[in-house]
Amino acid sequence: MKREILLERIDKLKQIMPWYVLEYYQSKLAVPYSFTTLYEYLKEYDRFFSWVLESGISNADKISDISLSVLENMSKKDMESFILYLRERPLLNANTTKQGVSQTTINRTLSALSSLYKYLTEEVENDQGEPYFYRNVMKKVSTKKKKETLAARAENIKQKLFLGDETEGFLTYIDQEYPQQLSNRALSSFNKNKERDLAIIALLLASGVRLSEAVNLDLRDLNLKMMVIDVTRKGSKRDSVNVAVFAKPYLENYLAIRNQRYKTEKTDIALFLTLYRGVPNRIDASSVEKMVAKYSEDFKVRVTPHKLRHTLATRLYDATKSQVLVSHQLGHASTQVTDLYTHIVNDEQKNALDSL
Repeated sequence: MKREILLERIDKLKQIMPWYVLEYYQSKLAVPYSFTTLYEYLKEYDRFFSWVLESGISNADKISDISLSVLENMSKKDMESFILYLRERPLLNANTTKQGVSQTTINRTLSALSSLYKYLTEEVENDQGEPYFYRNVMKKVSTKKKKETLAARAENIKQKLFLGDETEGFLTYIDQEYPQQLSNRALSSFNKNKERDLAIIALLLASGVRLSEAVNLDLRDLNLKMMVIDVTRKGSKRDSVNVAVFAKPYLENYLAIRNQRYKTEKTDIALFLTLYRGVPNRIDASSVEKMVAKYSEDFKVRVTPHKLRHTLATRLYDATKSQVLVSHQLGHASTQVTDLYTHIVNDEQKNALDSL
């Protein structure tokens, strides 16, 4: 989604929100949460507060009039009723008779509400330096996690990784083979952003950074000489991340054309840019997701930028057999998350043995 459209939609949602949600929004903007994350959270609050009105929990006429006391006095039973509503209500804007939303969607909704409640009960300060209230009903609401063994997850993910020669093969395909099948008009469009697209994908494959970390990079965050980038991790922690050397020519090619191609001024500090009505803007996460999906589907299988992160992690573990190194590269606080990559690599080793 283009940044301008995203901000317009955020503004529309902000106009209907209660004052305390607007305070929450402002506070998280300073963290900083990305506009994409905040937009998704605001959509969840719209869904929740609409239900609060429909269910009669609040007598307010509109969402913006729902008082803080309604959240303070929300019972565990009320929240469970909301979860049941999500699970059983007909899907909106869908040509299906299927009832309810997925467990993943429910977990996302509850995560957004947990964030709001934590802000109101722990993080915010009133005139006396105290939070608005202390009772956090979300701590009493349990969520159902998706049950899947690491082995099963590894098997599912493995098919969507570009391992071995496929990593650089994917980049070569985009650079040389993909444009051969395009019409003249499509080729012209491709060539406008070819260097940028290759630089972004190469960086994701060579560093394993999250999509949000990549799109939020500024020019000053890239050190080509040392092949290191400075990123803002989750929780606003700054981190220096090593980048594999195979990405260097792609980054150099992009930097060589960046200023002229995207008509930059000194104020355009974002590393990766897009032109919108002749004006350079920081590329947004949605555009990168669509771009990765387009190229990967043509190459082998449609994947998300996060699968490129999994690709780097799996290759790094295969080369080092160190979960600690992989954890550091990915910015994880523990090695527990990296257990997945040991399963993928072990499967690859087994396949290699079977072929002997």
